[in-house]
Amino acid sequence: MFKDYFLLSFENLKHRGLRSWLTILGIFIGIAAVVSLISLGQGLQYFINDQFEQVGGDKILIQPRVFAPPGSVTDDSLILTQKDLEAIRKTEGVEFAEGALTRTTIAINGKEQEIVYVNGVNEKYLEIFGGTDFIHPIEGRQLRDSDRSKVVVGYNHIFGNIWDKKLRVGSDLEIKGKKFEIVGVLKRQGNSGDDNSVWMEKETFRELFQTGNDEGVIVAKTETGFNPDVVAETIEDELRDSRNERVGQETFSVQSFSQLLETFTEIFAVVQAILIGIAAISLVVGGIGIMNTMYTSVLERTKEIGIMKAVGARNKDIFLIFLIESGLLGLTGGLIGILLGIAIGKGVEYIAAAQLGTPFLQAVFGLPLILGALTFSFVIGAASGVLPAMQAAKLKPTDALRYE
Repeated sequence: MFKDYFLLSFENLKHRGLRSWLTILGIFIGIAAVVSLISLGQGLQYFINDQFEQVGGDKILIQPRVFAPPGSVTDDSLILTQKDLEAIRKTEGVEFAEGALTRTTIAINGKEQEIVYVNGVNEKYLEIFGGTDFIHPIEGRQLRDSDRSKVVVGYNHIFGNIWDKKLRVGSDLEIKGKKFEIVGVLKRQGNSGDDNSVWMEKETFRELFQTGNDEGVIVAKTETGFNPDVVAETIEDELRDSRNERVGQETFSVQSFSQLLETFTEIFAVVQAILIGIAAISLVVGGIGIMNTMYTSVLERTKEIGIMKAVGARNKDIFLIFLIESGLLGLTGGLIGILLGIAIGKGVEYIAAAQLGTPFLQAVFGLPLILGALTFSFVIGAASGVLPAMQAAKLKPTDALRYE
């Protein structure tokens, strides 16, 4: 019986080809937007999770509690110091901790100048991130504590378009009046902050920028068997006592990498929900279009409905025929929308990879997403057709047959 309903509904839609295509326009645009946004969001989430797994869940990040670019904090009460670093190192559960420094300055290559981030690090700091890609050079080598006049540079210095005069491993770069030899170039990260950056040995950085005992950010590694979230709370207590600060008035923040991932996931989920909500507006428009089409169909087929009822069709039969028709409109729009969404997602992935050189923006199309989109589009279509289907089912055969 249901097979007959579907076949009849399909034939009815086929006879109104142009109107049917115009009706599903809003549906497939909305589904395409939702599918592409969700797929790209899932791909980005997988990439971020992978990066955090590389870094390891045993790391804790300590930094000033201020929204400002790295190295731009000037208020003495906000700046972390070597005293803070020592307090962290003595905290129970901390295997070791190290700080890094960052400043914005001008790098000079011959007659050219460029504003860059300069990071001051030592071997101990690099060891903390030993399992991650972003510190491993694709050419040359990484910094050593003995490198007083050498630097490692971001990808764009060698392979990008920062400089007209091309640099390579072995070239010199001048920073604050001192020449540094480039000994390594880092993998492309996909953002100008990292790819335009310069890394130098930490003590050389202190002398060059006269940072005294400042620390920009501090990263701690927890000992095996200790919960990083618990150790993070202990570090917060130790720093609060060391800096004479009250609970809730801390000038620093302490977060384990698992907490950072959780925070990012929550923020990203909200942003994605807003974007999907905006895209879903076209689904509402599409649903209204389906409802309008089905109401028009009821008017056009009033006499046909009367004939069907005269030969024995029940109200339920008429209702199901119109409901299935509207559902098929939604389902067809969903199928086209999914194909279009896959094309958009893969297109964005390709453009991002070509322009940024990193795989962080990937489109992931899981079976739940495809089935969910199909189901949702059918439900939207069917729901939009409920009222017109009820109107068709309530028509009296005698009135319908007399309708002109």
